[in-house]
Amino acid sequence: MVTATFALLLVLTAISYAINVRAAYAIRRTGQRLHSIAGYHGLYGALVVGIPVLILLLFWLVVQGSVIDYLVVTKFADEHFGGLGEGEKQLILAEIRSVANGRLFGEPAEWVVEAAQYLNRLVDLSKNALIPVLVLVALPLMVLTRRQVQADFRSRPRAERIVLALMVMCAVVAVFTTIGIVAALLFESIRFFSLVPIDEFLLGLNWEPQIPMREDQVAAEGAFGWIPVIVGTLLVMTIAVTMAVPIGLLSAIYLNEFASPWLRGIAKPILEILAGVPTVVYGFFAILVIAPALRALGETLQLNIAPNTALAAGGVMGIMLIPFISSFTDDALNAVPEDLRNGALALGATRTETMLQVLFPAALPGISGGILLAVSRAIGETMIVVMAAGLIAKLTFNPLDSVTTVTVQIVTLLIGDTSFDNPKTLAAFALGLMLFLVTLVINVYALRIVRQYREVYE
Repeated sequence: MVTATFALLLVLTAISYAINVRAAYAIRRTGQRLHSIAGYHGLYGALVVGIPVLILLLFWLVVQGSVIDYLVVTKFADEHFGGLGEGEKQLILAEIRSVANGRLFGEPAEWVVEAAQYLNRLVDLSKNALIPVLVLVALPLMVLTRRQVQADFRSRPRAERIVLALMVMCAVVAVFTTIGIVAALLFESIRFFSLVPIDEFLLGLNWEPQIPMREDQVAAEGAFGWIPVIVGTLLVMTIAVTMAVPIGLLSAIYLNEFASPWLRGIAKPILEILAGVPTVVYGFFAILVIAPALRALGETLQLNIAPNTALAAGGVMGIMLIPFISSFTDDALNAVPEDLRNGALALGATRTETMLQVLFPAALPGISGGILLAVSRAIGETMIVVMAAGLIAKLTFNPLDSVTTVTVQIVTLLIGDTSFDNPKTLAAFALGLMLFLVTLVINVYALRIVRQYREVYE
């Protein structure tokens, strides 16, 4: 039904565009001079019809679930929802939705079955009413825009203002989304630091977030020192970047300046295929190939190598990052003005000297962006670390030992049905806030480098 509704929206938008274009051409055939070309009349009609209908459709899809739940709770509030907390209501509603979808676990209560039937009726009513409502909204707008098609109607400025408003709205959404993410991290982190002292979190050397959830449960007291987690993150990231940056840079330089056209046409697509490989495949490669090879090498050299190591995770992650750095470097080198290359060669510089002393420094802002993307990708990677490095938080700088990272711990802490009122779950938000601050510092430092070299070569 949703797909059909969006298809109907596209059809109505196209019809409005076609009607207005046809009306504009009809006016021009009478000998009158149009203020705006026919295409802008059609664009104006499509925007006026499409945008309000799209907003209504998205609003309908977003709120219909909450409205239906509210109606179900209201209908059965006196008998079955009275005096219950919000969490208990959500559990009952989840059972009702399961019964409504045909997923039965045991024998549900009679009133649950009745509530499920009532919910299905509301869902059907919402689906059946959606298309007529959209049509009733779209038709008056189509008539309005059709009547506005006149010789002196300024459709181009109006259409451009609508497009500008859309771009401003998208920018505002992006800004407020960022603000919302930061606010959510701060709010939940403040709750965490009200339960766990901030000095214990920042300076503690042990990470054991397992704490008892019930009075009769046997568990550790919990330790929330984040230093072992961030050290593991930086260790894996350093290994990955140390491997990926030289290989990515050198491969891009060779393919850009020294490789023959036929070799570049073959090697570059093959190199970029690595960017499309899922990270879980890299994880399988790490545990099935790299980790056993490291253990065999350790036995040969009589070294103590853990089954899961930071070296295996970082090395495979470095392979994953090579196409990112190589592609960004190649694009940055291609963006350097050809006059710089030709001028250096005309002055007698070799191709190597031209690359190292002219082209590479001029392309450094773009290259820094690629390396920054690789660093961010390495810090945020989860699947490879879970499969190849492990889950144990250990304060070590040994790449042959088992470590864990911030993202892995965040995923681990948020798995399950633990409520958001205990330090174990809230610790994930504190880790997320610290990871955000670390990446922010890296971004600021990288932007300073980019700005410095851009000023030199502009």
